[in-house]
Amino acid sequence: MSKILITGVDGFTGRHLAAVLASQGHEVIGISHSPTNTPVEGLAASYVCDLIDAQRLKEIIADLRPNKVAHLAAIAFVSHGDVENIYRTNIVGSRNLLEAVSAIGGVDAILLASSANIYGNRISGAISENVAPDPVNDYAVSKLSMEFVAHLYRERLPMIIARPFNYTGVGQSIDFVIPKIIDHVRRKAKKIELGNLDVARDFSDVRDVVISYSNLLLEPNAIGEIFNICSGDAHSLRDVIDLIKDISGHDFCVTVNQAFVRKNEVKMLWGDRRKIEMLLGQFPVHPLRDTLAWMLGKH
Repeated sequence: MSKILITGVDGFTGRHLAAVLASQGHEVIGISHSPTNTPVEGLAASYVCDLIDAQRLKEIIADLRPNKVAHLAAIAFVSHGDVENIYRTNIVGSRNLLEAVSAIGGVDAILLASSANIYGNRISGAISENVAPDPVNDYAVSKLSMEFVAHLYRERLPMIIARPFNYTGVGQSIDFVIPKIIDHVRRKAKKIELGNLDVARDFSDVRDVVISYSNLLLEPNAIGEIFNICSGDAHSLRDVIDLIKDISGHDFCVTVNQAFVRKNEVKMLWGDRRKIEMLLGQFPVHPLRDTLAWMLGKH
């Protein structure tokens, strides 16, 4: 079994990934941006370090000497207000990590979590990894820039780039649309204000996403490749709302608040997952309805 380092281990995805890797028998070490009062299941050890602190990060990596790394730490909210922080964390922080890992050598695999947001607006059709990026917001630009930075290390480090489409599940912040709706339902609220309802997304279950991450980390043929992480199906936000109403039995009124409508909103994100299926023979096991039921406590 491997010693696997997860950056952003106390985040939504990191917690789920740590539990999966630990259940597989790996020694899981985590790095968090700040101390947390909520323990992360499966961690053998954890460190607190801002990835902008290059020297401290180098010291931690040199001390740990992990076999594999899953780099999840990022500003992941598209509407995050501090643009400078998005770029600093997602680009400079990632470069600091790659530099620290390259300094020790001997790492078997590094998975970098990018984002399907780099593809921008696509009117129709499933998006494959060969589609040219066309980012339309600062978050997407920062993630594509991280990929370009990673390219500088391609001769030195065994990297895998994952481009997850939208995903959700228990533990996700209510800053994101599905947890926000679920929270309103749990509180029996009669109305909710949302942004643009005329969008469609490829929603995955976080449990499927972290299984993809763990399998890619363990697959030698994944090295040097880019993979979409997606369900292969698109659902409109209106469809999601109808599903939540049906599962919960709670009806509510939805109004559009223009303050929540993003400039340059990505209208459609729908992923082609054939590449990862060809490599891993892995298919999603949680349809959206099951994910929503899990989040509503109805599973």
